[in-house]
Amino acid sequence: MAANEDQEMELEALRSIYEGDLCFRELSPVSFQYRIGESGDPKAFLIEVSWPETYPQTAPVISMDAFFNNTISSAIKQSILDKLMVEVEANLGTAMTYTLFEYAKDNKEVFMENQPVNTVTSVSNSIAIGTPDVPASKKKDKKEQLSKTQKRKLADKTDNKGELPRGWNWVDVIK
Repeated sequence: MAANEDQEMELEALRSIYEGDLCFRELSPVSFQYRIGESGDPKAFLIEVSWPETYPQTAPVISMDAFFNNTISSAIKQSILDKLMVEVEANLGTAMTYTLFEYAKDNKEVFMENQPVNTVTSVSNSIAIGTPDVPASKKKDKKEQLSKTQKRKLADKTDNKGELPRGWNWVDVIK
């Protein structure tokens, strides 16, 4: 089979497999992104796979340069890319995009074991835990006090049930 036919078949398979999956995104017919992990997870990362012209016979271009991956250290990114390239070499000549995404999902914990957790989040959590909530509960909210004139104007605008009359906010279209 020609390279284009293999690409078309794999494209169709990827579309049917990942239909409705929020982690998968097709950037173009030859470029795909997949988010490994939940979006709130500090150890989640995004893999971008692009197919060259002769894709199944040549290795795809794998990138982790997306903005989503800015919190990941470059050493961890390189380690993930190296492990994915080993998987690419093992599957060269076959359709491997799905295999790469599943391999990354299965080995997410191994890939990200040396990634430090975001220190800003832990600092803000310790600050929030240390503040006492006692003063806020002691204060009582005061009702808004209306003057006599404000009460009279409010009563004039509403009927006896406290509702505004029908059409009070209608706009004159033709003047």
